[in-house]
Amino acid sequence: MEAVELFAKGGAVMYLLLISSVAVAAIGIERFRFYSYATHDSEKFLSALRERLKSQQAGELLGFCNGESSCVGLIAAAGVKAAVAGDNVELALNIAYDEQAMKLRARLNYLSMIVTLAPLLGLLGTISGMIEAFNIFSIQAGQPLAITGGIGEALIATATGLCVSIFALIVHTFFAQRLDENLTVLDKTVNIVLAGLGAVGK
Repeated sequence: MEAVELFAKGGAVMYLLLISSVAVAAIGIERFRFYSYATHDSEKFLSALRERLKSQQAGELLGFCNGESSCVGLIAAAGVKAAVAGDNVELALNIAYDEQAMKLRARLNYLSMIVTLAPLLGLLGTISGMIEAFNIFSIQAGQPLAITGGIGEALIATATGLCVSIFALIVHTFFAQRLDENLTVLDKTVNIVLAGLGAVGK
């Protein structure tokens, strides 16, 4: 009950901070699942792709790449498909890379926004509480406990906002690192396909 009471004392802004914290958790879970799948077994796939690029025709390679639905497989398939069709392979790979990179970056901006927004919401709640406390001071000048109690309650919003911001910052930093790792794998895929298709006939 103490946590519920503290939440209620923090004011209306606490509901916005609660929504923000739930959003951070939801984005974190969704991004973790997507990133884990995006380059799942990428080294195994790329190793097999290198070998097939040495010995198979582009038409045979396309079936192999289409069997891999991760971001790595989709990029490789786009390059091989362009080679089969006689289109610009590099352009097809760049387009596919940009599409997959956009999916990897999705919703990370929301985490960055919450990192900045949460302390501001907490500060807003604190200022609102301080205004209320000074209203008490002007009306009930002989009751210092009422004033200090109001200020103490107002600071709950600031503390909560900082906690939400720290949580969002940790999650954002973790996934920013995962993003860099996944983009490196995508770059590697593009280079392997470009180098390999130069020696593969249609």
